[in-house]
Amino acid sequence: MKLLLIGSGGREHALAWALAKSPKLTKLYATPGNAGIAQVAELTDLDVSDHGAVIEFCRSRGIDLVVVGPEAPLVVGLVDDLEAAGIKAFGPSKAAAQLEGSKAFTKGVCDEASIPTAGYGRFDNADAALAYVRAQGAPIVVKADGLAAGKGVVVAMTLEEAEDAVRACFEGSFGAAGAEVVVEEFLEGEEASFFVISDGTNALPLATAQDHKRAYDGDKGPNTGGMGAYSPAPVMTDALVSDVMKRIIEPTISTLAKRGTPFKGVLYAGLMITDEGPKLIEYNTRFGDPECQVLLMRLESDILDIIVASVEEHLDTISAAWRDDVALTVVMAAKGYPGSYAKGTEIRGLESLGSDTVQVFHAGTRRDGDRLLANGGRVLNVTALGATVGDAQKNAYDAVAKIDWTDGFSRSDIGWRAIERESNS
Repeated sequence: MKLLLIGSGGREHALAWALAKSPKLTKLYATPGNAGIAQVAELTDLDVSDHGAVIEFCRSRGIDLVVVGPEAPLVVGLVDDLEAAGIKAFGPSKAAAQLEGSKAFTKGVCDEASIPTAGYGRFDNADAALAYVRAQGAPIVVKADGLAAGKGVVVAMTLEEAEDAVRACFEGSFGAAGAEVVVEEFLEGEEASFFVISDGTNALPLATAQDHKRAYDGDKGPNTGGMGAYSPAPVMTDALVSDVMKRIIEPTISTLAKRGTPFKGVLYAGLMITDEGPKLIEYNTRFGDPECQVLLMRLESDILDIIVASVEEHLDTISAAWRDDVALTVVMAAKGYPGSYAKGTEIRGLESLGSDTVQVFHAGTRRDGDRLLANGGRVLNVTALGATVGDAQKNAYDAVAKIDWTDGFSRSDIGWRAIERESNS
């Protein structure tokens, strides 16, 4: 099969790496890609917002399937346009992708299907939102309704923080994403990520993961796109997985199918494990980043088989096999991230890395001749396997130590919660 992979992050490098192992793959193109993806795919510089150009490229190259990595092209309907042109694509339709594109939409699905989630109010003006915040009190969560590159959520521990977050949304800090605001009850518990792939009717459970959103050790500092992750998530027992499938995932798939907008693709549930059981925080409609990196390190099955089964609507005929090992990834980011940071700094030392147990997935890199340069905020994902979380952590940080990049930084405690659980068991 000839494939086109869309995206340029660590998630897409992990997908390219996994797809390249499939015996069914004959040619892999990627746009725009990065220096790591270029090792396994032919890069092309398409304007992904120009759906006609993407369609023309697919026709000229005889592309059999398009795999869409990031959320933005999904939310604006790239999959719809590809399928209308007779080109198979992996990912949800524009209508189904509103599970990520609009937090208010997701809350509506939760209401309709009685899915456990945080209590909430939705508002299209600041005065009403502020009145609700003051009536509820802090802590409370303020969310821009639309896509805000992972930066539109404020967990406000004080009333002042909540009011500032509401004003920021309606004053344009998140552009059109903040035109409507969802204000949620603050949930206490432990967060986990759960992934399934759906074909519109069936849902194939993949695996669980936990990530670290805060920039610095001890889960301190500003929120980021993710500074590391590990899989599986120890908090997600078999009983909890079964509960999530029954009370959250399956009702979501069923509700969208009944609405005439079946969900096909990756459904990523952000969960809070509370004293009352698992509750849905939010949905993403694609693989997480950096969760995708640890999932695909553990996946033994051919990812292309699973993707094709989703697209062709026969997921009920296959299963997913997983390594028993734990996978853990450490994000190396440019100093200053998630604030301002320099681009173009040189990275050395990657040549000695790469094995069955360690992979370095590129997230924001480019080549300048023989030099590898940082080209983003989150730049590398150093990913390792181990028999335990502690083993995987050691293997990952041993690899980090071999990378020569003075302008980068990483957290030193990825996996700390799971390691604490291991030591107490």
